[in-house]
Amino acid sequence: MIDNQNTFTPVDINVFSPYKLGNLELPNRMIMAPCGRGRAGVGNAPVPLNAIYYAQRASAGLIIAEATQVSLSGETNYPNSPGIHSPQQVAGWKLVTDAVHEQGGRIFLQLRHSGRISHPDLQPNGALPVAPSAIAPTGNAMTPSGLKPYVTPRAMDTSEIPGIIQQFRQAAENALHAGFDGVEVHGAHGYLLDQFLRSGTNQRTDKYGGLIENRARLLLEVINVVIGVWGKNRVGVRLSPNATLCDMHDSNPLETFGYVATAISDIGLAYLHLTEEMADFGREHTTVPTSYIRDRFCGTLIVNGGYNQERANAVLTSQKADLISFGKLFIANPDLPRRFLLNAPLNQIDPTTLGGAGEKGYTDYPFLTSITND
Repeated sequence: MIDNQNTFTPVDINVFSPYKLGNLELPNRMIMAPCGRGRAGVGNAPVPLNAIYYAQRASAGLIIAEATQVSLSGETNYPNSPGIHSPQQVAGWKLVTDAVHEQGGRIFLQLRHSGRISHPDLQPNGALPVAPSAIAPTGNAMTPSGLKPYVTPRAMDTSEIPGIIQQFRQAAENALHAGFDGVEVHGAHGYLLDQFLRSGTNQRTDKYGGLIENRARLLLEVINVVIGVWGKNRVGVRLSPNATLCDMHDSNPLETFGYVATAISDIGLAYLHLTEEMADFGREHTTVPTSYIRDRFCGTLIVNGGYNQERANAVLTSQKADLISFGKLFIANPDLPRRFLLNAPLNQIDPTTLGGAGEKGYTDYPFLTSITND
């Protein structure tokens, strides 16, 4: 059993149990996972519609807002994905945080640099995306003119890496000015920090490549500069040891992610957010069990992997994790905690509206009261 500040007897824990996350009091253990929705406005800045969407879901124990670009060079291949590197974007996110706080909620922002998961059509001056090594991902990028195959990225020079770290530090400062309660460093799902971690995408020979101590260096340096802005209690990190989307792989994932889990544990972050097996992110089989990470991370563990209420309660009761994040269930059910509490029917998600524009499939999912009053 993990010996930390949140030790309960098994029978006491379920999704409705409160939880102390750093110096935040969460009213329940249901976390809204970061899910890109492609609804940012001009200049990739959040708009009032985004504020409505997140405020509708403020009954979550904690909202982790969608992955957000730390710089223009970090732009991803998803249209209308928000950023946190311009004054307009900071002002847009302030609309969101104010709306969530007015509803009594708590909200973190996930910070992302996409690395090779981009395209010259999305980069300043049509430049090549950057990556640890010049290895192209499989698949196609969504560009303003349609789907195009991913290109071979440009391997960053060692001298450029401090600039990436500075982008994360500035993004963390911007998130603080925008009124967030904390930030999550995105080290998962095949984006830049994950690309540095895994041997399949990192073939460098400098101090950022080779041994896992070197491949993890950038992630840990980013975490430390973000802590310098926020403090340890308000910074989390996300990892996805089993995700294989865009040809992500590692020669020894147990060693890689065991090292990272231990290093993050030693730092003392607010939490580790772990993506388990999820078809959406590609997987062949589980090579790094959650229990393996749990044994090496002595802090708050959030797990995500298509959970329903029954499975979530079982994991919490067994203390295999401390908090559960829900993605699609929160997308389709803005009042998910209330529906779970009442064992009420759940809205079904419309996958055709996960990305796009407007209210449809975004802010128009009905609340339970609007159904029962009809």
